[in-house]
Amino acid sequence: MSQSYRRTNTTVSLINYHFIWIPRRRRKVLVDDVKKRVTELIYEKATELGCNVVSLAVEPEHIHLFLNCPPDLAPKQIMHRIKGSSSYLLRKEFPHLKKMPSMWTTSYFVSTAGNVSSSTIEKYIAAQGKN
Repeated sequence: MSQSYRRTNTTVSLINYHFIWIPRRRRKVLVDDVKKRVTELIYEKATELGCNVVSLAVEPEHIHLFLNCPPDLAPKQIMHRIKGSSSYLLRKEFPHLKKMPSMWTTSYFVSTAGNVSSSTIEKYIAAQGKN
């Protein structure tokens, strides 16, 4: 998918991030209603941050998120807000998640991608869970 550049009065940008993160102790808790709810929460928070979700794959023990972001947000800020708000709400709505010491690990993977490699990453994420 070819993406258009973001334009403001002072900038033109195309910033794409590929994030991967896991639940604490890599527990397979992202299933059924939890999977649906975490998907909704990620889309809501991304929109709130001004990011566009290009692709998202929620597996039982990890999440792949491909975002197109404005230039004024650092990857650390994005992850902090997505993981923080989703953890709070998921643990509030699903009592069995409170048994975990925390919802997410403190670590995550992030990689940048331009327009050329975007389609490759989208295909990779779309293929998740089809094995």
